[in-house]
Amino acid sequence: MTGELRILPKHGTPMIEQIRAKIQAGQFEFSKHAVDQSVLRQISVQELREAIANGEIIEDYPEDKYGPSCLVLGFTRTGRPLHIQSSYPSRPLVKVVTLYEPDPAEWIDFRVRRT
Repeated sequence: MTGELRILPKHGTPMIEQIRAKIQAGQFEFSKHAVDQSVLRQISVQELREAIANGEIIEDYPEDKYGPSCLVLGFTRTGRPLHIQSSYPSRPLVKVVTLYEPDPAEWIDFRVRRT
């Protein structure tokens, strides 16, 4: 389900718009794993902001063991594709669970997992 269609029940605003607003306002935090991965993969906070700004939700994990989350695909200004797993925006701070550059061998157009 895409972010443009996924709406949180109480808010009436598409979830991707709520995530964008929180990221833009600085209302986010990184899990320890996300910090480690961003350093290892050389992904800057600015690249995260850029990717979320034009991102779309490509996978939804409402039953994730650490809390509801979703996978966002976005592109940096230089065209670098990024996947960002984020908590739902219902939390006071959106939590970035992990982020990485998707492997084209594992993804079709970076949006659909190859089987």
